[in-house]
Amino acid sequence: MTKEVLLSLRGLQFDTVSADGDKIETITPAQYYKRNGSHYVIFDEAMEGFQESTKNIIKFKEKSLDLTKNGLVNVHMIFEENKKNMANYATPYGNILIGIDARSVKMTEEEERIKVDVDYALEINYEHFADCKIKMDIRARNGEVFPLQ
Repeated sequence: MTKEVLLSLRGLQFDTVSADGDKIETITPAQYYKRNGSHYVIFDEAMEGFQESTKNIIKFKEKSLDLTKNGLVNVHMIFEENKKNMANYATPYGNILIGIDARSVKMTEEEERIKVDVDYALEINYEHFADCKIKMDIRARNGEVFPLQ
């Protein structure tokens, strides 16, 4: 896999009130590398209404994913299959204590593409908030078109 990649990051959240899920999708250029058996994807994220961006570092391997955000938003979230982890999510509007109960973390690796699927329950202040999914699709950036799905 090349260092220059395109990252498609999709999130889906099902709250306890409605059966419809909230979808978020981002496609962004990113940096990729692999070290000591772990994969890393690094990219900057802009938030509407703010000048400062947030640097995202995603580290993953089979059955675990770490997401670290530094900048406007600060958090270190750990998704480990069949484990619950807590994190302090610092936003411009205040801090939130979140719990991440990862049910599954799956990775599929090909020569020029990696897919990661995470299924987890999200808690806020020790209360179940939503069932969530993250889908990452990382592709070598070889000048080819990245299909929107």
